[in-house]
Amino acid sequence: MALLSFDGWLFLLRWIHFLSGVVWIGLLYYFNFVQTPFFAETEPAVRSGAIQKLVPRALWWFRWGAMVTFFSGWLILLHRMSQLGGFRNFMQTSYGWAIMLGGVLGSFMWANVWFVIWPKQKIVIANAVGTAAGKPANPAAAAAGQRAGFASRTNVVFSIPMLFYMGAASHLPGLAGTFTRGGKIGMALVSAAIILLIEENALFGTAGPTKKPLGTIKGTLWAGFILAAIFYLLFEVFF
Repeated sequence: MALLSFDGWLFLLRWIHFLSGVVWIGLLYYFNFVQTPFFAETEPAVRSGAIQKLVPRALWWFRWGAMVTFFSGWLILLHRMSQLGGFRNFMQTSYGWAIMLGGVLGSFMWANVWFVIWPKQKIVIANAVGTAAGKPANPAAAAAGQRAGFASRTNVVFSIPMLFYMGAASHLPGLAGTFTRGGKIGMALVSAAIILLIEENALFGTAGPTKKPLGTIKGTLWAGFILAAIFYLLFEVFF
């Protein structure tokens, strides 16, 4: 049977990666494009009930979809590196640079889910349950919800170039051509600086010009498309 071969197991791993990724990113878009606008418009009692009953279920699938996607993706990536003779040879290919960029963006998204969004949302959920039972409101809940929302919007921004370069790895083979030591160092440093600045803003940013684009769905989407275009220009410049 084809599925019992090594290639079959590798296919199943890819399938699991795709399936869990659909669950994860689908719920990310649901939270940002559907749930958040609904919560902003609905009555407090309805919002509180949804936070207590609906949000925990959605977050379970959300965070575990992220976890399975993260680990299956890196297993696939490590296997691909071994096929190409190690990390150095891997990064001598257009595939390697595109898939690595997508993988790094996805890894930051995974970290935001597990270490920012989920911990902050637990505070929000506990506050909703407590106030529904007659307990005083937790003053930290509002700030926790804002930070979770900001990290979630940042993940939407990251998701757009992440999906672009994951697809480009296999379907846009001419993305990178000439690999020089200076070009590789430049691409790595500039890309890392951009990603870290955006992530720093997600973790510590407050009201201001860096947060304003993420205040609306339209602004968030534009930021994601612009980020994808910036990375594309970096490929043109350095490779």
